[in-house]
Amino acid sequence: MHFKLIIALTEDSITDKVVEAARSKGATGSTVISSARGEGIMVAKTFLGLDLTTQRDVILLLVEEHMSREILETMEKAGQFEDNPGSGIAFSIDVEDAVGVSKQVIQLSEKVEEEI
Repeated sequence: MHFKLIIALTEDSITDKVVEAARSKGATGSTVISSARGEGIMVAKTFLGLDLTTQRDVILLLVEEHMSREILETMEKAGQFEDNPGSGIAFSIDVEDAVGVSKQVIQLSEKVEEEI
């Protein structure tokens, strides 16, 4: 079984919505790293020296490669990344190997066999 790692960087206010959307399309789990900091094309605004940017979360999902595109697109729609610039981005990368996922492999094998 081949996997992809989906990485999403989101505003903390929409993290739960994005994770729920991914799970609805077959993601079997996620890791959320809170309080990340980032800067996009627009420079962060300040007021009297105080940073006005929102907190960011990093969402990591190890997903079966055949399901990855649908999960990624669903996450984008749930977070409205294209409609609301600065709300978040998501991308996937290939995973060479993974351990500790035997229970997920059993569950995913059944689902992927149905779809293929």
